[in-house]
Amino acid sequence: MKRAAEATTLALTQPVKDAHRWALAGIMLTVIAIGWKYPALGFIVPLAMVTGIAGSFSRGRYVCGNLCPRGSFYDTVFRLMGGTRRIPELVQRPAFRWTVLAGLMGFMALQIARKPADPLHWGYVFWLACVLTTAVGVVFGTVYRARTWCAFCPVGTMAATFGGGNHQLQIAETCRSCGVCEGSCPMGFVIAEHREVGILPHRDCLKCSACVDSCSRSALNWPPNNR
Repeated sequence: MKRAAEATTLALTQPVKDAHRWALAGIMLTVIAIGWKYPALGFIVPLAMVTGIAGSFSRGRYVCGNLCPRGSFYDTVFRLMGGTRRIPELVQRPAFRWTVLAGLMGFMALQIARKPADPLHWGYVFWLACVLTTAVGVVFGTVYRARTWCAFCPVGTMAATFGGGNHQLQIAETCRSCGVCEGSCPMGFVIAEHREVGILPHRDCLKCSACVDSCSRSALNWPPNNR
């Protein structure tokens, strides 16, 4: 009865989740498409960045997996054409990630310094940074997984650093190590091998619930205040 009720709940909530992600993806595509003409839209970019970092202090990378417009784009529109290869270890290494972060922040700072008193110029710079990094993400996502960019996204790097250990995925003893959850994970994490520990220790877990939704035995779940 419990599993049947959970299956019914999932069937009812999944369309809402899908609509939510498509709506967020639409926001990202709108910003990229017309941000050059309406640079004020570029301020959505720092808003998303601040939200992702602030959210990490309570829920790790939850914002990345559920509220990020670009992440939602990778989960919906781009996932239809993204690759399935494992994300390379190189882009997950701290040295690479912090170099990308420093490079992006430096680029934006230099561009903003050209017209520091012009808010619309700031918006244009944020838009340009979004276009360039999304293009990088599309290239990597085509070769590897759709969400490869999330493995070295500057905001994700900071979120994982500040709160990656918060609200970790719980793995129950009923886990059969079938691997279905791992196939659904957008980051390609190995989950079942952590069954004895009882939690998924990866700081870059996006809290997207793809693994939770795919588990037929309800062996995966979040802490009560992170559902």
